[in-house]
Amino acid sequence: MILAPLRGVTIRCFRRTFAGEIAEAGFSEAVTPFVTANKGVDPLRDRELKGGESIATTPQFISKDPSALRDCLLRIREAGYATADLNAGCPFPMVRNKGRGSGLLRTPDVLRRLLEVGCETMGEGRFSLKTRLGVERPDELLALMPIINGFPLRYLTVHARTARQMYDGECDRAAFERVAAASKLPVVYNGDAESSVAPVCCPVHDVMVGRGFIRALGRRPDASALLVRYIAASREELSGERPVLGRIKELVAYWRDIPAWRRRWHVVKLARSLSELELAIKD
Repeated sequence: MILAPLRGVTIRCFRRTFAGEIAEAGFSEAVTPFVTANKGVDPLRDRELKGGESIATTPQFISKDPSALRDCLLRIREAGYATADLNAGCPFPMVRNKGRGSGLLRTPDVLRRLLEVGCETMGEGRFSLKTRLGVERPDELLALMPIINGFPLRYLTVHARTARQMYDGECDRAAFERVAAASKLPVVYNGDAESSVAPVCCPVHDVMVGRGFIRALGRRPDASALLVRYIAASREELSGERPVLGRIKELVAYWRDIPAWRRRWHVVKLARSLSELELAIKD
């Protein structure tokens, strides 16, 4: 399995803190939450992508600027990363309306140029693409497969929903299978996957799991102890209580429908200090 990029959750600190649990679950690789491809010094990027990872890690970038993407790829190569990924699937309107994320599905020429830069800079079989079935319709990606097939990508990850769906509704597995059949590249399934078994009929290269793994952490009997460990690691990395509170709340939000966490979540989301938070998660 590949650990999916979940914005604000599967970050470097999370990957390092839960390295044992990630390995135990069967993950062999992680894709980072997307980092904006900016030229020059970028404190967020440089903090998140400084090498020394606890699991084989592929940095993911979001961009519509080939030059900025090239600059970032050269920087991560210097930091020791051998692979990279392009986000062409982020469904949020504020992202796609700017032509980034899933917005790239509407600008094939820009997508082509970004893939050229990625493959040229990282090398053959070292750059990958993560996307969706389309923006409005589940056949939009299929129409772009002649372009995507023309590049020596490491793999193509497809979240089996449209951007318009966000994370709601059913995954369109039939549409995913049509894309997989048309692909000359290894295809990775993403979307409501709970394990290494892809919920589709066609063979796939791998399965990318995100929310299913995070929810599984919340169902563990030691979930509270795991959070205490994560709070401690986050306090070492971040300055002040507020960013730590935000980070922990973002993780626990994935647990709010788990019976053991339903009541706790209402207290956690209102916590104004780490002492209140720690009291709320205490067994």
